[in-house]
Amino acid sequence: MNPSVPLIPDTAPFSSEQRAWLNGFLAGVFSRTPAVDGVPSHREATPALQPLTILFGSQTGTAEGLAKKVAKAAGKRGFAATVLDMAQADLARLAGERNLLAITSTYGDGEPPDNAKALHTALKVAASASEPARPLADLRFSVCALGDTNYVQFCQCGKDLDAWFEKLGATRVSPRTDCDLDYDAKFTAWLDAALGSLSSNVGGSLPPDSSATSGHKAPPTTETEPTYSKQNPFPAPILAVDKLNAPGSAKEVNHVEFSLEGSGLVYEAGDALGVLPQNCPDLVTELLTALGCDGEEAVPVPDGGTTSLRHALTTCYDLARPTAEFIARYGAPAPGAGGGTATATAVQHIIDIVLARPETRLAPAEFVGLLRKLQPRLYSIASSPKAHPGQVHLTVGAVRYEAHGRARKGVCSTFLADRIPVGSTTKVFVHSNKAFRPPASSDAPMIMVGPGTGIAPFRAFLEERQTTGAKGKNWLFFGDQRAATDFLYRDELLAMQTAGVLTRLDLAFSRDQAEKIYVQQRMLENAAELFAWLEAGAHFYVCGDASRMAKDVDAALYRVIETAGGKSPADAAAYVQAMKAAKRYARDVY
Repeated sequence: MNPSVPLIPDTAPFSSEQRAWLNGFLAGVFSRTPAVDGVPSHREATPALQPLTILFGSQTGTAEGLAKKVAKAAGKRGFAATVLDMAQADLARLAGERNLLAITSTYGDGEPPDNAKALHTALKVAASASEPARPLADLRFSVCALGDTNYVQFCQCGKDLDAWFEKLGATRVSPRTDCDLDYDAKFTAWLDAALGSLSSNVGGSLPPDSSATSGHKAPPTTETEPTYSKQNPFPAPILAVDKLNAPGSAKEVNHVEFSLEGSGLVYEAGDALGVLPQNCPDLVTELLTALGCDGEEAVPVPDGGTTSLRHALTTCYDLARPTAEFIARYGAPAPGAGGGTATATAVQHIIDIVLARPETRLAPAEFVGLLRKLQPRLYSIASSPKAHPGQVHLTVGAVRYEAHGRARKGVCSTFLADRIPVGSTTKVFVHSNKAFRPPASSDAPMIMVGPGTGIAPFRAFLEERQTTGAKGKNWLFFGDQRAATDFLYRDELLAMQTAGVLTRLDLAFSRDQAEKIYVQQRMLENAAELFAWLEAGAHFYVCGDASRMAKDVDAALYRVIETAGGKSPADAAAYVQAMKAAKRYARDVY
């Protein structure tokens, strides 16, 4: 065959760019493929794709989304990629793999995501043996760990997996990468290095930028990226900011409504909304005074370009927790230097260190170069898109406290409470969380435990079921400090109860009596009926504080299954694990 003769004629229904790509691809195939009886053999021209497993541990969906990106990229570089949920993996499964890329988040005090707990425990036990076996001797791997440097146990789950894989005989082909909240650049670099390392020893694999066996570029795609996303947030108009607590409450929780009209953004009950906040102008002014600057100095911004120092400190940089580089430059003590877990009230903020080190004078550009990029905050969405078309609602507790003799404000929570008047706009994006959804079956019972602002996604779940006419029973455990002032969404919940949408509503207001009562105690008081719901296939959901409430509720769930179900602790653990495997136990905790 003459490779100079186009195989795809001009009359074919393709664009000129697509025809050029296809002709180049086919010419490359026919020019190097041996003929059998005069017919080119396409089978011999294509190298065998190499298997690659992409393992993810994800609490809110970020690691899962990145795993899918890895699979797409790996497919263009000679791999047959399989995305594997850690909940579906065990040591025996991993022992049968040859190439593995693991992506996992960490939450709470260094804990693995819920879907990673069983595998995390199994690997820990196997690696902790005095003379561990080497079941992963044939495995080549690399780990990308996601975390938040505001937590002491930064990326701990990824660090654990990386160490245990190696201890069990696996070969690390590329160093572990630990990603902070602004993970895009590090993740991309890790992915390129990891795929490159795996490819270097894989016979017949494709070059790094190849997507076809000929080495030509992939044909133009017709897929288009959404107009608005995390990389390009939508300026959403504020429709309402209403305080949910009654006068006299010790708390301040706000119901915030945004318009999504014209954005093209879509969400489902269970998803989160990313909000890009701005720092308090008073704090910015105080910091400028301490720096001896007027705010008009030109400084670089994280994503390129320059702006005024005042604008950069307001919209671009994190003014709360300092980076390690900032601490070193100012000679300040490291967070948690006295041992233990650093708390919000114990950690010094940027302003504290600057005021304590007046002798340290930095040029504005050098100063901002030591700061973190201001990150979006994720909030569980409190509305169903079916009940509120074109809108998205949040339930946000305003954070205010005192530390080191100064009043402190939660960056985003007080931004939403104090500094965004109705009619103004705030940049937002939708963060999908497929692991936290109402039951797929409208007939399945649903048990929800959401004290305080943990009520947010369950308002969305109930609205969803009410709007769709779902027949499944719904049971909500809600609690807070006082019924008179802190019964969030009281009228809505009672109306749903009257309408039969909310089958059961159990309340726990901790300060309405001498002895404090919490939601986990209400669970134990109703153990028999709660277990009966579980036996009937109920899905069990928890939303709220990870450090205490979620742990206490988890312990209460085990106790309910033991006492009402007549099971041993081991059998109760197996029961819960089966619920998780069936996606009937989900948590949205923070």
